[in-house]
Amino acid sequence: MDNALKGKPDFEKYHREAVRIRSIRSIRTSNTELTHILISWLAISYAFAILLLWFKLGRRPPTEDLLNGIANPLVISLFTVGISFIVHEMSHKIVAQRYGSWAEFRMSPFMLFLMLVLVYDFGILFAAPGAVMIYGGNVGRRESGRISLAGPLSNLLLALAFFPLLSETGILYEIGRYGVIVNITLALFNMIPFSVFDGRKVWAWNKLVYLGFVITTILLLVLYVAQFITPIPTEPF
Repeated sequence: MDNALKGKPDFEKYHREAVRIRSIRSIRTSNTELTHILISWLAISYAFAILLLWFKLGRRPPTEDLLNGIANPLVISLFTVGISFIVHEMSHKIVAQRYGSWAEFRMSPFMLFLMLVLVYDFGILFAAPGAVMIYGGNVGRRESGRISLAGPLSNLLLALAFFPLLSETGILYEIGRYGVIVNITLALFNMIPFSVFDGRKVWAWNKLVYLGFVITTILLLVLYVAQFITPIPTEPF
């Protein structure tokens, strides 16, 4: 999700904290943003790894499994949920910066903590680790819609990128499987057309684009599900 700031961000505060702005192939970032992204990436990946343990055990994972049995689930999580989260947020940021906006990701410590508590105690993953804060620039309804669409669109493309791994075995297959379903879920979930979700701004900008994107994503979901439906063999009469 992206979040447009209503008030002017306190740039002087960032300077006082000695946040050094740097350029990475024209993508402007800061030490603060990089730190927030890293913490959020690790936290959401660890939370999803706990959820995978829930799936495996059918109950809350014991403490020892959170340390000794977390390796494989964490690898899967880092390369699926973790990567999907980073690409989604950075897509918002890159498009916003193209329109001349100040745009940086900021994590929400409380939401990260709540996420870990819910997934450990109840096996519920509610991931809202933070958002890209956007201020200024030449941003109207069209630009805002495109900035919002960038996140879900990146998830749709990632889902397609993970599809070839479904023909593999072992951990590569697991990465492909979760990579596809996680990205399709993120794309559809973020396109809810109200509240703080990306879909609200996309719908307000261009309803045909909104419907086309949602339909395409649903068709990809159907294609994914179809792979697990084995035709029932019939004997000829």
